[in-house]
Amino acid sequence: MINKRLLIKNLLAHNDENSFYDKKRKIDISFKEGKAKFLKHICALSNSNPKNNSYIVIGVDDEENKIIGVDFFDDSKIQNLINAYLTNPPVVQYENISFPHLPDDKVVGLVTIRPIDQLTALRKNIWKYYGGAVFFRDGSMSMPKVFDIEIKDVNSRIVTAIENHAQNNIELTLNGVFDFLKKRSDYRPEYLVFQEYFVLCWSGLKKQVKDEVFYSRVDIELINEQVRLFYSALDEVAITYSNNSFEIVEYVRLGLNQSFKYYKLEHTIIKFADNASYQIESNLIFEPPQFDKKVLHHIYNANNALLKKLEKGLVLSPNEQEDLKNLSASYLICFLNGFPQAIEKLHHAKPYLKKLSLPIYRTYKEAVRILRKVKYN
Repeated sequence: MINKRLLIKNLLAHNDENSFYDKKRKIDISFKEGKAKFLKHICALSNSNPKNNSYIVIGVDDEENKIIGVDFFDDSKIQNLINAYLTNPPVVQYENISFPHLPDDKVVGLVTIRPIDQLTALRKNIWKYYGGAVFFRDGSMSMPKVFDIEIKDVNSRIVTAIENHAQNNIELTLNGVFDFLKKRSDYRPEYLVFQEYFVLCWSGLKKQVKDEVFYSRVDIELINEQVRLFYSALDEVAITYSNNSFEIVEYVRLGLNQSFKYYKLEHTIIKFADNASYQIESNLIFEPPQFDKKVLHHIYNANNALLKKLEKGLVLSPNEQEDLKNLSASYLICFLNGFPQAIEKLHHAKPYLKKLSLPIYRTYKEAVRILRKVKYN
């Protein structure tokens, strides 16, 4: 089994990106430009590596080759995006890899592109790229090319060597468990062993509501691979587990006018097989709350007025400052209730919310995360 943290270190030892790996400070697939560039790199790496895995490492300063981290990205439906825009789409996996020196809410993103030995191309137009375009890696660049030659396999040997040097061992596993227990000592950390092989660590702040138990500040990590499977600073989570599975039901807090409820968002089950493999299945179980349209029109207009004040740099009243905490969530609710333009307003608010405070900006990121899950499903 590959220790993904060690794999990333081995990839970064090749300081310059090449035809089997790329590194990025961050990606943003919320917008067409970011989505198009991400698809271009997937296409190019897939075409340049017909026989071996290729990788994108996200959260690395390109100039200094330094790990700086990115936000935890829990979109399990990224394959849907790949399938929608690419012909002969490769199987793509996005994983969040923890590093001890990073803050709790930061990880390194690792995109693994499996080989398919077929030509991958854009299926349709997106941003400035045309449907039918074919991309290859040219050194560290993803370039459009006319495909008129056989794809050569030049990287299998070196990629195999890198992956072999990243194999997990008992020392790495034990260190990973001790690191997790120490880091999460305030949140009742536990470790579980599945199928006598997989070591999973998890922690959370326990809260009992009547007969049900929920957790917040949840962190779940598969120690064998150093993969963070789940992280949430805001949501409530219900957790159950058996001898060969670990289940999570994630809830999100939504509401209007200081009246909030928790709604089920996603059900995830991690199944551990007896052949040293595991599978993660995620299903969106979210049913958007419905509200009176007249009330929503009032809130939508109030949000727009508040956004204009932010644009002009005007001083907000105490009530407006309180409303600001719910601006992102209420824009999301408006969108889910038939206000399509609310999402444009939400994205437009991003730079202003980011300047205000971390808690307010977190509410924006949470709203975008829910939106992304709903769109990809």
